[in-house]
Amino acid sequence: MFVPYWRLSGFYFFYFATLGCFLPYWSLYLKDGGFNPIEIGELSAMLIGTKIIAPNLWGWIADHTGKSLRIIRIASFFAALLFAGFFFAHNYFGFAWITIAFSFFWNAVLPQFEAVTLFHLKNESHRYSKIRLWGSVGFIVAVLGIGWLLDSQPVKQLPVVVIALLISSWFVTLITPEAKTIKHETATVGMLQIIKKPEVIAFLLVNILLQAAHAPYYVFYSIYLKHYHYSTAITGLLWALGVLAEIVLFVYMGRLLKRFSLRAILLFSLVLATSRWLMIGWCADYLGLLIIAQLLHAATFGGAHVVAIHLLHLYFGGQHQGKGQALYTSLSFGVGGMLGSYYSGYFWESLGSRFVYTMAALCCSIAFMIAFIWVGRENVNISKKRRAKSRILNSDRGLKP
Repeated sequence: MFVPYWRLSGFYFFYFATLGCFLPYWSLYLKDGGFNPIEIGELSAMLIGTKIIAPNLWGWIADHTGKSLRIIRIASFFAALLFAGFFFAHNYFGFAWITIAFSFFWNAVLPQFEAVTLFHLKNESHRYSKIRLWGSVGFIVAVLGIGWLLDSQPVKQLPVVVIALLISSWFVTLITPEAKTIKHETATVGMLQIIKKPEVIAFLLVNILLQAAHAPYYVFYSIYLKHYHYSTAITGLLWALGVLAEIVLFVYMGRLLKRFSLRAILLFSLVLATSRWLMIGWCADYLGLLIIAQLLHAATFGGAHVVAIHLLHLYFGGQHQGKGQALYTSLSFGVGGMLGSYYSGYFWESLGSRFVYTMAALCCSIAFMIAFIWVGRENVNISKKRRAKSRILNSDRGLKP
């Protein structure tokens, strides 16, 4: 089976390289532009908040037209075009409108491309991690490159780099082949019936809480490190270290999935996430502990995200894959990210960074309890049935189990 590995990987590389410019440095760019923490939190929430609407709208169109890649190309083009508007914005409202317009298209791209990737992989979804890891590589390249650049250049140069990456991402979509989707029988379970299942509701709640916990890290981590007198280069290295750990996890994820259930990986990731936010919030003076906290990014984002992609594949199947990916993105990264950006922005100065990161740890603790009770038990049963069926088929064929 032909899989356009390098073109799929290339998209992830440039998309997450763009993200590597945003997450560590956009808040510094906004602060340099004169915005206060509340305004930075609000603008970050707007950037994330469009994920509530955009992925669902584009996902519905993609599933009904079967033209996911065409939608990705259109959205990528307008994202690059609209981002150029930041060169002409000079006040809060100008930034707000451009942020909403740009992110409406940009936030539509990834969930649809995830669906395209899974359609290309078909029954080889275990290869997803090997493709997705190039996104992490792109993130690291951008984080380290921008960190080095900003040590000698003003942060006002940041939008130029972002536009170049957005254009590169759009170009890769033009050379990526359309995935041939598998035709499904008409008598399938409806989307609403899937969403009503307790395990699906719990799965979505867990990811909302997890992303709400990540938001203070994404929005304020660089400002936080600058407050403790860490240089831009060290800040970039810490960001890169977290994603490097994520890459290592992606390389070995296939082996982990063979040895452990999705439920076990998710629960362990949530325990480590709770520890990570407490270390960041209470041990910022100790670089060694910050390094350990960054290594835990492999689990808190990488492990949890791979589990989410596999569970989405199980819950929503092929026919509803686009809508399922969109729903996951809009609720977890959209609602969760927006709520996290708001609470971190409003409490950052009034109650302090320790309170904000302790709240993040609390979110992960609640997510763990929900996941422990409801999420993943059905996956264990499915895995047991599949292994049993595999043993029966292999014995019938005279093969070793």
